[in-house]
Amino acid sequence: MSGRKSSHSSGNGGQCVEVASNLPGVVAVRDSKDPDGGKLFFSPDEWRAFLAGAKTGKFDL
Repeated sequence: MSGRKSSHSSGNGGQCVEVASNLPGVVAVRDSKDPDGGKLFFSPDEWRAFLAGAKTGKFDL
C-alpha cells in the first residue's frame, strides 16, 4: 500500500496515519509506523463522509 501520511506526522515516531487512495473502489488507512499491522478499508463515499465530519468537528472530544 503506498499512500500519503498525515501532515501532522513527524519523523520522530509520532502518531502517523497513512491513507492509500490509489486502490480501485476503496480507501485504505493504516498506522505508518506499523505497515504490517491492521488496516481499515472504506468506500470512497464513507471516506468522504468521515472527512466531512472531521472538518466540521463532529468527532471532537
